[in-house]
Amino acid sequence: MRRSITALVASASLLLGLAACGSSDSSEASSDTLKVGVSPVPHGEILKYVADNLASKEGLKLDIVEFNDYIQPNVALKEKQLDANYFQHIPYLEEEVASKGYKFTALKPVHIEPLGVYSKTVKSLAEVPSGGIVAIPNDPSNSGRALSLLAKNNLIKLKDGVGVKATEKDITDNPKNLKFKALEAAQLPRSLEDTAISVINGNYAIETGLKPATDSLALESGDDNPYANLVVVRTGDENDARVQKLEKLLHSPEVKKFITDKYQGSVLPAF
Repeated sequence: MRRSITALVASASLLLGLAACGSSDSSEASSDTLKVGVSPVPHGEILKYVADNLASKEGLKLDIVEFNDYIQPNVALKEKQLDANYFQHIPYLEEEVASKGYKFTALKPVHIEPLGVYSKTVKSLAEVPSGGIVAIPNDPSNSGRALSLLAKNNLIKLKDGVGVKATEKDITDNPKNLKFKALEAAQLPRSLEDTAISVINGNYAIETGLKPATDSLALESGDDNPYANLVVVRTGDENDARVQKLEKLLHSPEVKKFITDKYQGSVLPAF
């Protein structure tokens, strides 16, 4: 999740994202078509399952638009180029609303992508070398989450009570003298060549062929996890009939089974 981006790159990313093909062509859009912006994995895969297997039963058509960053889906939603988006969790949404003033409403949790610790140089956290470089996400909602995961696995200690809101300033003990490198979330899988360990968001891990349930050295639990991903709409649109139909389908037994069977613990249903 990028904290800053040039206007040129933002515009180019938005145009590329909006050009992506969904499950229905935009030229066929009608009053029963819902245009939803997603991260490709797992959000896009889950939504495509809904579009291909469930949506017609509810008289719903989905136009699925893929984005490869965490900035543009909210920009496009604000500018009414989307009807909804499905890529973010509540802590990130709250950060976006606070910094950009979006008038958005979050709906019910759909799935959890456990944050994991990965490495190409060590086979366990005990092998992390002194002075090792640790890459973490650079957005506050996920950097604190990453530090909390490292603390739970005894690589660092944090001030009491900071939890997932931790920053590097909250580290009270760093026995291995680890060096932290904050990167855009999408770049974290690439960082594995240059780090001792990298803490990677679940969707980007899966997109690059990592299997969180088996490849991670440490993985978040799904229990009481506040980072469930969900559908977000402009405030006032939450009762739109199309949105309500999508919500019903995303929280169906069929979708729960699809998530469980396809991702084998790397993505967890949150309902």
